[in-house]
Amino acid sequence: MTEAVDAEADVVRDSKFLSGVLRHNPGKIGITLDAAGWVEVEVLLAALKKRGRRVNRARLDFVVEHNNKKRFEYDETGTRIRASQGHSVPVDLGYEPMVPPETLFHGTATRALDSIFAEGLVPGGRHHVHLSVDAETATKVGSRHGKPAVLVVAAARMHAAGHAFFRSTNGVWLTEHVAPEFLSFASPDSVGPLT
Repeated sequence: MTEAVDAEADVVRDSKFLSGVLRHNPGKIGITLDAAGWVEVEVLLAALKKRGRRVNRARLDFVVEHNNKKRFEYDETGTRIRASQGHSVPVDLGYEPMVPPETLFHGTATRALDSIFAEGLVPGGRHHVHLSVDAETATKVGSRHGKPAVLVVAAARMHAAGHAFFRSTNGVWLTEHVAPEFLSFASPDSVGPLT
């Protein structure tokens, strides 16, 4: 049992480190991402090794496969890797606009609600606002930041009003901004403006 817990903790630790590098600070280990966020796997592994991180290709494959958030993806050749979304460095992931489901969800901390009521959901230091397809996932996201609050996003109404939506390869929905009039605490069946 302890080995399984240790292995899971190692995946989380490696995943968080890779997230930091591939989303926010590739220079931390001396790599450069291309315009679409890709880096050659061999370049990444050499940079990790040079900085004392024990990650070989088998370990990297394991982290990519077993990361519960599916944060990373290989290209079709398996020779390049990138983060699926969440970048604060300039990249163009090449996702095409898509028609979203009628409703999506956003998990946040209750302490952020006043700001959200005033200006809507903004990407902060990232390129997009991240939205989930279910309230359970949004609750987990909100829990990482404090006492969770789950907001319902009237995605179909937003789309009809001309707002673009994208879906990352790991299923996270992305949009540039969600104005307060598209948010509610109501059940997904009765999305309306915040009151």
